[in-house]
Amino acid sequence: MVAKKGADNPRGLTDIPFALPQVTPAEKRRAKRLADALREAYPDAHCELNYNSAHELLVATILSAQTTDVAVNKATPALFKKFPSPAAFAKAKPEQIEPYVKSLGFFRNKSKSIHRAMTDVVERFGDEVPQTMEELLSLHGVARKTANVVLGNAFDINVGFVVDTHIERLSRRFELVPEGATVAMIERYLMVLMPRDRWSELSHQIIWHGRRACSARGKSCSEHPICQKFGTGCERR
Repeated sequence: MVAKKGADNPRGLTDIPFALPQVTPAEKRRAKRLADALREAYPDAHCELNYNSAHELLVATILSAQTTDVAVNKATPALFKKFPSPAAFAKAKPEQIEPYVKSLGFFRNKSKSIHRAMTDVVERFGDEVPQTMEELLSLHGVARKTANVVLGNAFDINVGFVVDTHIERLSRRFELVPEGATVAMIERYLMVLMPRDRWSELSHQIIWHGRRACSARGKSCSEHPICQKFGTGCERR
């Protein structure tokens, strides 16, 4: 079922297959001011996973679960040299992928997920990474976060909002979402609050702010102008 414009979908995002929360005009104006502040602070924000193709981004994003982009970027050059295409991954066994990602957490499960996802890409999608949310979600090991990363960065398609640990944390600190909101609901609030053509861009800008200024612990962000203006749960010393 496709959401229709109305009380549950006030912005009329007619290709979104679920209801969106209601927000006030004041909440949308505040979110727009935050979005503009993030763009000004991080105009060069981008995906920090290294990749040269859609399938490389898909693999790198699967590997990035519960580890850092820096760690993934150290592992992927040799991995992508050994397996330069979806077909190369599909022809290999997971055990042959493991040595190249052994430095990352849960490497055995990730090797299996990569192998099965690339096998699906080859067998079901003609060796091309699909460009729809529904099709990406049908790949093994791909959930909405991974699909949103691939669609937004490889294809410039905005059908959802990436929610990683930084975006989850900052959405709460900036009071963009109600207390107790799940990850799924955080995505929906960000979709209705933020300009659609900037969803992918904003995901990187929020992540960069979370990595560089407003971290989970160990840093004080009280001096950063964005946190001063919009942050309510930011650490102050």
